[in-house]
Amino acid sequence: MKPDDKSLFLEAMDDVKPLKNATCIAWQKSKPQRAAATVDVLQLDNFLTTGYLDIVPLADALEFKREGVQTGVLDKLRQGKYPQQATLNLLRLPVEQCRQRLFAFMQEAKQQGLRNLLIVHGKGRDDKSHANIVRSYLARWLAEFQEVQAFCVALPHHGGSGACYVALKKSDAQRLENWERHAKRSR
Repeated sequence: MKPDDKSLFLEAMDDVKPLKNATCIAWQKSKPQRAAATVDVLQLDNFLTTGYLDIVPLADALEFKREGVQTGVLDKLRQGKYPQQATLNLLRLPVEQCRQRLFAFMQEAKQQGLRNLLIVHGKGRDDKSHANIVRSYLARWLAEFQEVQAFCVALPHHGGSGACYVALKKSDAQRLENWERHAKRSR
């Protein structure tokens, strides 16, 4: 940064104040969304299971693709070609809190019509570390959401094996909009 740039930046940021009580969810809207009916997440039943858990070994990459989803979607997801529209940070949180936050995050993402998410869960040094327990639960929980088309390990600059990309289905409104856009081309 040049000295001029730094002074311009500091001048522009002079009246900016840090957020108080900021949450671990970061939203990045790529385009304005249509107003949707608000859903009170606390009133919904959290269906994510917490029973017996098969631990996913650290050597196994987290990866899931729902039946009917094209392989190209998972390939692009693996390569980080879809921009992340929201991020959830689950680092060092108790499993139950991770479960609750993930459920609320996914409901909000669905309501906002988001398609691509990044979830940071951390990485442990051995299979029974807390981070790997959360990672293993996350693999189970994400597959329980019908909206999840696929998920996989993130690229190193997004957290590598301590994070995962998640691709969600298009909403009905997005499907209709896409259909209309393509129908206009064929005329």
